[in-house]
Amino acid sequence: MAERVLISLEDITLTFGGKPLLEGLRMHINEGDKICLVGKNGAGKTTLMRLITGELEPDGGTRFTLPGLTIGYLAQTVAHAPGDSVHRFVMSGLMPADRTEDKHHLADIVIAPLGLEPAAVMGTLSGGQLRRAALARALIADPDILLLDEPTNHLDLAAIEWLEQYLASWRGALVCVSHDRAFLAAISRKVFWIDRGVIRVCPTSYAGFEDWAEQMIEQEARELRNMQKKLAAEVDWTQGGVTGRRKRNQRRLNELHRLREKLKANKAAYDQRMRAIDVDSLPPAQASKIIVEFKHVSKSFRREGGEIPILKDFNLRIVRGDRIGILGKNGSGKSTFIKLLVGEIEPDEGRIFRGKTVDIAYFDQTRSQLDPRKTLWTTLCPHGGDYVFLGSGKDRPRHVCGYLKDFLFDPRMARDRVSTLSGGQQNRLMLAKLLAHPGNVLILDEPTNDLDMDTLDMLQEMLAEYQGTLLVVSHDRDFLDRTVTEVLAFEGDGEVAGYMGGYSDYAAQKKARAATGKGVEKKAVKAGKAPPTPPPKPPKLSGKQKHELEKLPGKIAALEKELEGLRETLMDADLYTANPEAFTNATRRYGQAQQELEAAEARWLELEERREEG
Repeated sequence: MAERVLISLEDITLTFGGKPLLEGLRMHINEGDKICLVGKNGAGKTTLMRLITGELEPDGGTRFTLPGLTIGYLAQTVAHAPGDSVHRFVMSGLMPADRTEDKHHLADIVIAPLGLEPAAVMGTLSGGQLRRAALARALIADPDILLLDEPTNHLDLAAIEWLEQYLASWRGALVCVSHDRAFLAAISRKVFWIDRGVIRVCPTSYAGFEDWAEQMIEQEARELRNMQKKLAAEVDWTQGGVTGRRKRNQRRLNELHRLREKLKANKAAYDQRMRAIDVDSLPPAQASKIIVEFKHVSKSFRREGGEIPILKDFNLRIVRGDRIGILGKNGSGKSTFIKLLVGEIEPDEGRIFRGKTVDIAYFDQTRSQLDPRKTLWTTLCPHGGDYVFLGSGKDRPRHVCGYLKDFLFDPRMARDRVSTLSGGQQNRLMLAKLLAHPGNVLILDEPTNDLDMDTLDMLQEMLAEYQGTLLVVSHDRDFLDRTVTEVLAFEGDGEVAGYMGGYSDYAAQKKARAATGKGVEKKAVKAGKAPPTPPPKPPKLSGKQKHELEKLPGKIAALEKELEGLRETLMDADLYTANPEAFTNATRRYGQAQQELEAAEARWLELEERREEG
């Protein structure tokens, strides 16, 4: 028995600001379809969702819906009454006649795994909590078609895995927009790819989409080559004396002009599809060997109901070049850990040592570094002028319009306000601002939210080449697998465990530990390693060692100053030609000074620890 068509869009045309967004679009949603909707930022994914719901009317074409069809929609913005409880808000998605006792019970079942309290007041919730409440409201409605726009944003891993299981048993049709590859692969059976205003349908789950899309692109490239060959043959024919046969061959000439126009349009469209973010590699990152060290750090917060432990007797050393993924439930301490690391807050107990040459660049998921009143131009050039200077110096200028184009912004948008951008575009602008000055320590807090797959691929490639120290807070399992080599898992109640590898390794190791009945380590001295057996208590410092400890900060400062001077010397492009010996000496001394600085810092740590423990 054929599945019924629930909704059909035929020959849909839609323009924004005089520009065509959708042209001749056709799509059908059948009973039981599990569809993921993909496409570049700005391709029209959210717009298509609004067309499906009927919230938006097309400029042309027809929309058919099955009589009595119900549609549930998780939008990116959440309208709510601030005084409502979470439970009341979730139930408001149902018609009064449908608010049965069973539905009230189901609401509480759905609210709990999303990390919400049914009695919490909507006006007190964060943006992420509001999104989770809206997700719960969409899920309990049990509509014929469920539309989810970025449902995994602001969810922790436990909630994402619960949502995957919930949707696996979903009886209705599902259409989902998400940047989370692992999530899409788990919930989908079909892919709708919005490509240049039309929809291409991949008949497999997202797991097979990328291979299928590559085949489609290769096929289009072959068609373009064949069209070019045909055009070349037609041109050769016209050069064989067309003037004398103009009348009887006018039809063939018209065909030649049509072919030229078609080839031009197809090639432009193909080039547009193949266009990707293309920016320079991140510059080499110079830093001390020890980036930060946590020694017996404890931190807790007082909240209603008592004290919440975040870290308990926590020890961790992060060294230059580490690539650490940070994951855990919401409220388990990830953000607090980052704030402690950068010095925004102080520990209740213990000590945190930060390397002298640490230069942190921080991607904040709340986009607090973006002023919605500013333009894209002033965001990237806060001190005025027309150029973005890449790296720490001013030796790599890039015109702001060219730099915006690198990140797939139309240069004509340069004078637009940040407030006019979509969530994905704002994240792209944040990345453009951050990657102009990435420092030697890069901290990314949920960087994948609202990004399209092409931008994610670009970010992953750039991070693969980044030579500094990387910390990524994320619940995107695929992204963690592609970018980090160690995982710090915040388990709640002050418990932190370290694992080697990416997310998949973390999941496998955690499963193995659960199978053997072993608990997670309470702390990790080095990410991914269990704490070693404590060594015997060192003897107290001698008088000579105390004197050495007092002198070390001055020695470290002098070496840092010398290294800065040597860096400036070596930046002189003419030095090697003008004075090869001076260039060689400066290069040799630079390497020696770096080693001396690392040794001095390590010695300072050793003596300082002995002084405290003695």
